[in-house]
Amino acid sequence: MNDKQHELDVRYMRMARIWAENSYCKRRQVGAIIVKDKMIISDGFNGTPSGFENICEDENGLTKPYVLHAEANAITKIARSGNNSDGATLYVTASPCIECAKLIIQAGIKRVVYAEHYHLTDGIDLLNRAGIETKYLEGE
Repeated sequence: MNDKQHELDVRYMRMARIWAENSYCKRRQVGAIIVKDKMIISDGFNGTPSGFENICEDENGLTKPYVLHAEANAITKIARSGNNSDGATLYVTASPCIECAKLIIQAGIKRVVYAEHYHLTDGIDLLNRAGIETKYLEGE
């Protein structure tokens, strides 16, 4: 990979990290942006669905089952817009889970750059099986 692409990856990941700060989740804040043709076409962070209270954890500190992941929020935002994500790159602060990996595949995203390893690797494994390029930005 060329140096210019790496520099872009680092910059876009920095933006995804800043976007994660919008999350009301206490356990973990995750941000995502989708880039196509060097333009940000969507963004998302983990949180509750529109119209719900902005409380992600229950009284025991566990994430509520209806909390949306950052990737899902970014992808569904595209579905409501005039854009499409065919051939785009997704930047996300934590590696995708298997459910988000399925959405990424169906959305036509061709590259995923992530900054933290999720405790399960099945999402990344599925993306690789689908031929989607994955890149871990270690320590960036």
